[in-house]
Amino acid sequence: MKKKRAHIFISGRVQGVFFRYSARRKALQLGLTGWVRNLSDGRVEAVFEGGEPILQEMLSWAKHGPALAKVEDLKIIFEEHRGQFRDFEIRI
Repeated sequence: MKKKRAHIFISGRVQGVFFRYSARRKALQLGLTGWVRNLSDGRVEAVFEGGEPILQEMLSWAKHGPALAKVEDLKIIFEEHRGQFRDFEIRI
């Protein structure tokens, strides 16, 4: 299975709604690696690495996020898989 990397930026009501925690839980369920963090401008930034079909499932989830979130925009930058992560973490 071809592996890919997605670097995403999510805007809307995405902070204070358990977005990072929910993203980590979903990524671990899917077997993805990477990280997620809040940005000072109110967006959430994340990097996901894994198999292409699973990565697409994660990106579909990110378009709406957890129940309390209101995603207004999702920017996705596809990059080469680097294999630099062992787990999925929430960054501060």
